Amino acid sequence: MTTSPIETAALPRPEKSPWQIKNPKQTRALILASVAPAIVVLAITFGFQIDGTIAMLTMFLPLQVLSAGAVGFRIYGKKGIADAGLVIFTIFFSSLVGVLLMSVLYSVITEGFKALSPQFISQNNVYITPTTSLEYGGVGHAVLGTFIIVGITTAVTVPLGIALAVYLTETTSKTKGAVRTLVQAMSGLPSVVAGLFVYAALITSGFSKYAGWLGSLALIPLMLPTVTRVAEEALRLVPVELRNGALALGAPAYRSFLSVTLPAAKSGIITAVLLGIARIIGETAPLLLTVNYANSTVLNPLESMAALPTYIYQNLDSANDTSLQRAWGAALVILIFVAIIFSAARMATRSASVKKKPKKVAKND
Repeated sequence: MTTSPIETAALPRPEKSPWQIKNPKQTRALILASVAPAIVVLAITFGFQIDGTIAMLTMFLPLQVLSAGAVGFRIYGKKGIADAGLVIFTIFFSSLVGVLLMSVLYSVITEGFKALSPQFISQNNVYITPTTSLEYGGVGHAVLGTFIIVGITTAVTVPLGIALAVYLTETTSKTKGAVRTLVQAMSGLPSVVAGLFVYAALITSGFSKYAGWLGSLALIPLMLPTVTRVAEEALRLVPVELRNGALALGAPAYRSFLSVTLPAAKSGIITAVLLGIARIIGETAPLLLTVNYANSTVLNPLESMAALPTYIYQNLDSANDTSLQRAWGAALVILIFVAIIFSAARMATRSASVKKKPKKVAKND
């Protein structure tokens, strides 16, 4: 049974929510409280030639808090003062962090593009000195070394991390709390400590020399917590009804997990792996202590090899304009790799099945 146009028009329209109702006077007061302090501080800064950072911290922020507090008190009373202060501080420091992040990205991109070229990506640093032109030499050997070191770490960490996530979500063991606490403690482990442990246990003892596999070993405790915790959350998000349905149909527990739970959490597990790789791809301290430097292309993980973080550190240590430019270029390469990984992680979080919109059913009068 359909509703006639007359009946539809007669139905009362829902009133606007309180937060949707706008008061022109309040809007003007908020705009004035936001713009007036900035105009005053800009005039003082340019008029007396005051440093912008000092003026922002000593004049703009206090004036902004006072003006916002006054408007908040006028509109909402005493509660408005605390709310205004919280909003101002949140916006101010969020904007400050955003500006700092954008300045870092801008510096890396603008300076890195000066060194970026096809030969810079493909060549190594054999016979290259700190004063050699940027037309010769590059990060090709460091890119390959990074792929090998991170690849070995990923091959070891991903099965272990997923196994731990399955253990924490699918079992009822009494040791789950201890395992979860250990994983959380590893997530706060400083990277230099992991490198120092491998260096003291395997290099200074004479068991091994500097090698790529030692760098992979030092990166394992840094990647493992990320993979485990994200994979655990992905498995927990699988609806219980799916598991119970498979069990009700007579499937054993392991078959229910492999056929229902694991495919449902596939995108989350892929995201866990990608985030773990992004976590370790730029680590420098463990590789400095375990891998050292190499200017040639080395594909054997049992030998000392180059990596992008150690390449950057090596060129920064030269304190030469050309070397610094090479370091900026390598930093841009790492930034591109991380951007690709995070983009892939975002794509992996999307559902594989596209939900179809329900078709409209024609209504008969």
